[in-house]
Amino acid sequence: MINTNEILDTIHMIDQQHLDVRTITMGISLLDCADSDPKIACRKIYDKITRYADRLVSTGEDIEREYGIPIVNKRISVTPMALVAGASEAKDYVPFAVAMDDAAKATGVNFIGGFSALVQKGATPADRKLIASIPEALARTQYVCSSVNVGSTKAGINMNAVGVMGRIIKECAELTADQAGFGCAKLVVFCNAVEDNPFMAGAFHGVGEGDCVINVGVSGPGVVHHALQSVKGMPFDEVAETIKKTAFRITRMGQLVAQEASRRLGVPFGIVDLSLAPTPAIGDSVARILEEMGLEACGTHGTTAALALLNDAVKKGGVMASSHVGGLSGAFIPVSEDEGMIAAAQSGALTLDKLEAMTCVCSVGLDMIAVPGDTSSDTISAIIADEAAIGMVNSKTTAVRIIPAPGKKVGDMVEFGGLLGSAPVMPVHPFSSHAFVARGGRIPAPMQSLKN
Repeated sequence: MINTNEILDTIHMIDQQHLDVRTITMGISLLDCADSDPKIACRKIYDKITRYADRLVSTGEDIEREYGIPIVNKRISVTPMALVAGASEAKDYVPFAVAMDDAAKATGVNFIGGFSALVQKGATPADRKLIASIPEALARTQYVCSSVNVGSTKAGINMNAVGVMGRIIKECAELTADQAGFGCAKLVVFCNAVEDNPFMAGAFHGVGEGDCVINVGVSGPGVVHHALQSVKGMPFDEVAETIKKTAFRITRMGQLVAQEASRRLGVPFGIVDLSLAPTPAIGDSVARILEEMGLEACGTHGTTAALALLNDAVKKGGVMASSHVGGLSGAFIPVSEDEGMIAAAQSGALTLDKLEAMTCVCSVGLDMIAVPGDTSSDTISAIIADEAAIGMVNSKTTAVRIIPAPGKKVGDMVEFGGLLGSAPVMPVHPFSSHAFVARGGRIPAPMQSLKN
């Protein structure tokens, strides 16, 4: 049971410390929408999404009103579209993205994810068609998000796909140049992608999931930052315990919202993702948590150790509060979406190399990072390969969401607005990775893949 003190604590965290439910995401299977006629398939997709998610937004708003808990986003994730569209005779898959977008508009959600392909070991003709369609699909739609999984601990890294994705990202930036390359902000390249992630842009509804499910993502960097102010100068044991207790309270709120949304919608409850997802708002920053541990600036020596402690303590506290913790669950470090990260990057304390090191110990990877518009596709592919290698070897999810901002150079700012914030353009290494990327093939899976 949730007692009165927990309720009062939660009210204070919401009112003063930016605590919110970042998203209620409805996962919907579209496997039964496959059809050889692409027009019929698109109609089935639209019909099923709008039928299942018809009350998603209104239900979220009702819960917000009745419980006083901010629910920032209401979202939908669907079966990786390459699996659905592959049954059709379509030559390009942009119409499938348009059907998803139309359904998102009709239901009123913020984003819909799942224009996705899973190619960690190889690509089918459907996968190749979907990947080729991504730039135009993201340029022509408003709400559609896309992801491609290019590696896993079991399969290794598909370097052919990695090479292609560097070119796709460049094309996305070019087609949305009038929006500062915004298409790239809706595209994630994964290693070890998970099937129940409620966060965009990487959410999709995995084939191991049921027909429909409700997943909730909570967030509370401001709450953790505030809690750590009570243990200034104390040993790290105390810091870890404080974060664990705070993560427990945050996750309890997410569990409450998830169960209530599940009950009202008549849809099974899936998981609570207890990730600390920052926003550009002052006081809602993961970087400021790390600095509260004693670092002068996020990115200086000690940052990776501080982030490792934070990520581990969040998981330990969260799993005690919900029997169904999943998704990504940890600490996110998206540069453009975290005012502390933005400040650290602008000051030179935080570099791309340091961010890569930090991704070894936290959730996901190089997220919402802007680089010069003239960055080559080979360099972007090599960055993806590095990040995928970290995920593959460490048996964790890693990802790259990078924006080669058209016309921008190092030191410029790229404005996205809203939760996506603004990103300082960060330098990349000037040396070529062309011959490395051009090899193609597959980087073999590491020894830890042989666990059976």
